[in-house]
Amino acid sequence: MKYVILIHSNPQPWGHPTDRFTDEGHQQSEEWHAETGRSFDALMEEINASGEFVTAMALADPASSSVYGWSADSRPGEHLRTDGPYAETKEQLAGFFVIDTETRERAEEIAAHFAQPGGHVELRPSMWGDPED
Repeated sequence: MKYVILIHSNPQPWGHPTDRFTDEGHQQSEEWHAETGRSFDALMEEINASGEFVTAMALADPASSSVYGWSADSRPGEHLRTDGPYAETKEQLAGFFVIDTETRERAEEIAAHFAQPGGHVELRPSMWGDPED
C-alpha cells in the first residue's frame, strides 16, 4: 500500500532540512542535528534497500506559489489566481515522501522518523496505486 508522508513546517528563513531553520530547531545542539542527520541517512538507506522508498521532494517557499481557485461567479475555464501561500497558517507543506509498505504499522514506523522540532508529519494513505490498494 502506498502512503504519503507530508512534512509541515514553518522554517524562517525557508530552507531544508527544515529543522535547521525553525525556532525549535535552533534550540537543538549541533550534536543533536548531526545524530538526526545520521539517523535520517540510515533510514533512507534502509527504505531504498527494501524497496519501500518511492519518491520524495522538498518544496520551495510557499510565498513563491500560485493558488488557483473557483468562485460562484466563475465560468468554465476561468479560475481565480492569487499568490501563495495557500492558507493563512503558520505551518506550510515543506515536502513529502511516498513510500510503499506491506502494512500500515510499517508506514507509521517510517513516518515517525520524520517528526522534528518546529514541525508536524502527516501520514496519509494514497487513494490510487496498485489495484489491491
